[in-house]
This record gives sequence, C-alpha cells and structure tokens, in this order.
Amino acid sequence: MFKKFIAFLVSLFLTLSFTLNRAYTGVNNPNNEITITPNRFAEENEFISMEQERERLPTFIEERGNLPKPVWDGHDDAVDCYYRTWELAFANLKQPSLFSGFVSNYIDAAFDGNIFMWDSVFMLMFGKYGARSFDFQGTLDNFYSHQYQDGYICRDMEQDTCKERFTRFDPASTGPEIMSWCEWEYYKNFGDAERLRKVFPCLMAYHEWMQEFRTWPDGSYWSSGFGCGMDNLPRLQPGYHVSFSHGHMIWNDACMQALLDCRVLIEMAKVLGREADVQGLEEERDHLLRVVNERLWDEETSFYYDVWRDGSFNNVKHLGAYWALLADAVPKDRADAFIAHLTNEDEFATPCMLPVLSADHPSFSADGGYWCGGVWAPTNYMVLKGLDTYGQYNLSHQIGLNYLQNVVSVFNDTGTVFENYAPMPGADGKPRQGSVAHANFVGWTGVVPISVLFEYVFGIKPDAQNNVIRWNVDLTDRFGVENYPFGTDATLSMLCGARGSISEEPQVEIHSDKSVTVEVFWNEGRQSKTISVRAGQ
Repeated sequence: MFKKFIAFLVSLFLTLSFTLNRAYTGVNNPNNEITITPNRFAEENEFISMEQERERLPTFIEERGNLPKPVWDGHDDAVDCYYRTWELAFANLKQPSLFSGFVSNYIDAAFDGNIFMWDSVFMLMFGKYGARSFDFQGTLDNFYSHQYQDGYICRDMEQDTCKERFTRFDPASTGPEIMSWCEWEYYKNFGDAERLRKVFPCLMAYHEWMQEFRTWPDGSYWSSGFGCGMDNLPRLQPGYHVSFSHGHMIWNDACMQALLDCRVLIEMAKVLGREADVQGLEEERDHLLRVVNERLWDEETSFYYDVWRDGSFNNVKHLGAYWALLADAVPKDRADAFIAHLTNEDEFATPCMLPVLSADHPSFSADGGYWCGGVWAPTNYMVLKGLDTYGQYNLSHQIGLNYLQNVVSVFNDTGTVFENYAPMPGADGKPRQGSVAHANFVGWTGVVPISVLFEYVFGIKPDAQNNVIRWNVDLTDRFGVENYPFGTDATLSMLCGARGSISEEPQVEIHSDKSVTVEVFWNEGRQSKTISVRAGQ
C-alpha cells in the first residue's frame, strides 16, 4: 500500500512538472505569446501529452552481442572502430530529467549539454542499426513533445531544463527541416506505419510554420549559419553575421530541404491515406523545383548557389547545395556536370573527402577550419544518400570508402573518433582530425564506422517497405554482416567470399529467419542477380 502511495505521489509530481514546464515554454499556453495561431495539425500532436519514459538504459557490455556483427577480412581496425563507436554511443544514452518535460530516453549529442535537432537526425541514422537494443528514434520525441500550437519547434534545448536557447523568430531558432527525412529512412528500414501515423501531423505542422515564417515573397527559403547547422561557412555578404543573420539571402540548402520535406510528407500521406492533407505541398513542391532551377542554378559553372539580396550569386561552392540530389531537384541534363564537382581535386575531391567548402575558395582551410573546409559526417552522409537517388552507386562507394579509411586511420592513432576531420593530411602525410573538433564524438560521427560501413563500403541498402535488400558488392575482400536487423523482426546473415576482381561474380551466403528478396549487383553495377531467400534457409 505504501509503495502504491509513493508511486502515486511520483506520478502526480511528474504530471505537475510537465504541465508547469510546458506552460513556461509556451508549448501548451497560447497566451504566452500573442503571435501564436493554432495549427490544425499541431492539435493532433500526441507527444505533448505523452507520459515520461523511465525505462532503464542498456549498456554496451550487455548489448554488444545483439548488435550487427561486421566481417571484413584484413580490416580488423575498421571492425574495432565500429565497436568503439557503439561503446561511445551507449555511454551517451540519457534518461529525461524529471524537470525537463522531455518524454523519451535519448542519445546525447556529446557536445554541450543540449539536444540539437540537426545532430539528433544524424545520430539516428546509425542508431537504426541498434534499434533492437535501444529506441534511438525516441530521441526525436523530445522535440515533438515541445512543439508549439502553431507548429514551431526549437532546434536547441537544454537537457536538464528544456530551456530553449533561441526565441521563436530568431533567425537561428530552428532547422534544418529534415526530421521528416529521418522518420522516412526509419520507415524504409522497419516499415512501421504506426510511427508514421503519430509523427505525420507534427511534421506537417512544423513544415507549415517554416513555410509561413522562413520564406521570401517568391516562396524561396532562408536560414542562418546556426539554423542550417554550418556555423561559420562564409556564404553571406560582408556586414552580415556569418552565424546569426539570414542576410536577406536565398539559402540553397534551406530551399532543397523544404523541397525534400514536401516530397517525404507526400509519400507519408500516401501510406497513411491522407493525400487530401498534402495537396498544398504538391503545389509547393512544383513551385520550389522551378525556383531552385531558375534562380539558383548557374549554367556556366554547373552549380546551385545561394542568392544575395541584390539577386546575384554568392559564388560559394559548398556541400549544402547537394541537398539538391536528395531532394531529386536536379534535372537529368544537369546532373552529371553538377556531380562532377565532387570528383574534382581542386574542389571537393581532397585527400579526405568531402570538405564542406570547396578547396578553391579563398577561405578554405587545409586543417578544416570548422565549416571552412572541415569534413563532417552529416554533410557527407547527405551527399552519399543523394548520389543513391541518382543511381551513382559506384561513386558513393568510392567516397564512402575514402571517408571511412581516413576516419579509421585517425582512430588507429588516437583510439577514438572526432567531430570533424581535416580535408588535407598533416605534415607527416597522415589523415588528421579537424583543427576545431571534439573527441569521442558519438555524436553524429557514429554514422561513419556504422552506417557508411554497412551502406556504402559493404553496399547493403535495405527497403523494408518492399521487403527488398539491394546489395552492391564492390569489395573484393571477404566481407559481410551477421545479425543484421531488417524490418521489425527479421534478422539476416549476409557474407560474400573473396574475389579475384570486381568483374568476378560474387559468391554470397545469405541466411534469414524471414523471407526476403536480395538483389546483388557487381562489376560496377553492370551485372546482377536476384536471390529469393526463404525463411530459415
């Protein structure tokens, strides 16, 4: 009886804490700011009333055997880096503070005691491979639980108090607009339509807020250095603050992300039978396609640029433009020339690929300079995913392999992974971390030894929605992965024997406890075979 009474008091305390906290932040209090106009989709948000999770956190030692097991003959260091990355990730798992108003256990960004929208999305991109040990996807629940009634969500909140670092209309207050992409990637891995049902209205409300408060009269989008996540990238006109001002500029990455958001939400609506809710997004999608290809594209240099307030290009080549690939915004007759910049040694094909700022820019820094040439997990992973959209599997493998090799080389010297890496080697000719880079950064750098290894070096690309795995076999070593999670409950072992050349047909051994189709491609995609794997065989 006493235990029940104590449990009741704890429950009552938590409820009052949540209510007071959310009232303080304005999440459930329309009178806190008179500018809040309720959004019809935000009214469906189930996360605001969600009870706080108090589940015990798993440890790496407990869960190591449940994680996917990479096999790569002759590359024990890459496998060691993989497990060290998971060890760091599990050490950064957190429970929500009783006073924070957060609702789910989450992975910490390993940065400064805050949770970040930008970081969280990319941490989840490797977290999907550990989803059976910990619900990494729940990290985003803490953002949805703090959505305002008009759809706004702050991008940066203190973990202990959920205090928002920026006010709603600060140019640095929110973004990038990519949470829907993350949710869609999870759907492709797990096929969880119930999760889509819950997050769809939150994402629709957020998009409509961005559409209302982050666009210019022509429908193009703007952001800021902090808002886009690339803090000190030199893209604004002189006189504007590089991190905190929108500069009256059309931001190419913000436009492409909004376009991607439209496409993803439209696809979600098809799954959920809510097509009527996205008719406006279909119109915006078509309009944004015209805007980016008529206003941001420079035919002479075959690149998408930001546009300054006087209508001129800023002529800064940066990786943010490559959200255009993921958004499927590049017409076929422009794609090859645009992608070619990635293989130009004077631009993005530095010894460690790919620097955020092109190497031919005056502000490019050989040691990284943070976003002035640093090589970062989120931008690299975005480019790799975008190349897949255009069927550039061979190039994405080459870039992914280069990136992983650099990260593993630094790991061999330091025993850890870093926030970013230098595009150029040090005086000793060896790869190195960036000049301004946190160590033990898992954090989004977990994407490299885990997701890049599986998806771009090993070439395994899941599509649970269609029960298909595409396997691009580009390595000639013996390699593969055991205990590979697919869909909600399937587990596979996929091993490929050593080959004498890339043209030799790979001999693969696949075991699955559920029926699945595996499409195997080799010889740079020129040859293929389809294998129907039956459950238990």
